[in-house]
Amino acid sequence: MRWFACLLLVAMPVQAQSVADRLNDYPTAARADYVFACMQTNGLSRETLDRCACSIDVIASILPYDKYVEAETVLSMRQVGGERMAIFRSAASAEAFVAELRRAQAEAEILCF
Repeated sequence: MRWFACLLLVAMPVQAQSVADRLNDYPTAARADYVFACMQTNGLSRETLDRCACSIDVIASILPYDKYVEAETVLSMRQVGGERMAIFRSAASAEAFVAELRRAQAEAEILCF
């Protein structure tokens, strides 16, 4: 019985660390960029700062960072003109990346704004 209790005590910090790592996989610069853009859109106040920070935290809890980067890349490429960028506007896989981000943003808006 002692052996099992010791095993649980050893395993708990590892599990907590992996959860923390999963929730904090967004680099600080990416979070800051999101908050700055959000504040430009929604107003430059302390309340907006809190809401925008909440928003990126919710998005980070739903969407892994690599999926966030993929969606942001697609959105960025859609703004570039030209024939070569048409794939970012019409490909189903590109649309799926953006749809995941939009769902996470919608949930963040409901929870934070």
